[in-house]
Amino acid sequence: MPDQVRVRVPATSANLGPGFDTFGLALTLYDDLVVTPAGSGVTVEVTGSGEGEVPLDESHLVVRSIRAGLEALGVPVPGFTLRCENRIPHGRGLGSSSAAIVGGLAAAYGLAGVPVDRDRIVVLANEIEGHPDNVAAAALGGFTIAWTEGDVGRAIRLDPVDGLAAVAYVPDNRVLTKEARGLLPGVVSHIDASANAGKAALLVAAMTTRPELLLIATEDRLHQEYREPAMPESLALVHKLRGSGLAAIVSGAGPTVAVLGRPDETSAPAGKAAGQPAFFRGTPDAPDGWTRYDLGIDPVGVQVWSMESG
Repeated sequence: MPDQVRVRVPATSANLGPGFDTFGLALTLYDDLVVTPAGSGVTVEVTGSGEGEVPLDESHLVVRSIRAGLEALGVPVPGFTLRCENRIPHGRGLGSSSAAIVGGLAAAYGLAGVPVDRDRIVVLANEIEGHPDNVAAAALGGFTIAWTEGDVGRAIRLDPVDGLAAVAYVPDNRVLTKEARGLLPGVVSHIDASANAGKAALLVAAMTTRPELLLIATEDRLHQEYREPAMPESLALVHKLRGSGLAAIVSGAGPTVAVLGRPDETSAPAGKAAGQPAFFRGTPDAPDGWTRYDLGIDPVGVQVWSMESG
């Protein structure tokens, strides 16, 4: 077993409009984990998002995921110290729980001293998370399409079009995924289902080869509007941004709003910093009470480094 394992895992945006529980996108915003084997028991230290809020014992999601990964690999479970430097906002629709799960499972591979099996991580992470969209993007990077075969999570990774970028508008308030899902109807119309199927298919082309179609391809009729009671400010921002021609979506279960585009496709309005790419300059500043993140697309997903003494 190595002396130390370091893990970096990206934030993710899921759904991307019409691809409910299916599409995922890995973003250049990261949580870093450091796991050091240490006798028995567990010590957890958290800085950044979740500091002072998340448990610091065996119930911590990363700890549970490390233990699940080691059990799946048939490796004895050691005691260890875990340090988490969290940059992904919690409860905002940027995949913080998926990052914790995928990061913990990847750390288990590092502790076991075996190469990371990303497809197996998707399977194991889906068992913990309950849906594979965010965990697939965190594990594989890039643009992912996820599905389940029975209860087994599966995913494929596609290369997004060169230069694809995202602006994430993150509000101060949180929305629980369970609350957001609870607002969804049990039945939708055939017309809405058909419209989303067509837009989801179109979005695959828009994300990989035809970014000029992102605005029309990110239209959704299955989940975003139903969630408005839980996040009215988010839906208002989505409508405002889309009305100005930007491909805005609710990121995951919200309340973060994301805008997708390429840096070279949007002209820059007056007053924006000339050093920024045009896409970022072509998007508005964050409203009061929101934080803006200008992000690229992470190409590789979770990364693991095992350190040996000497």
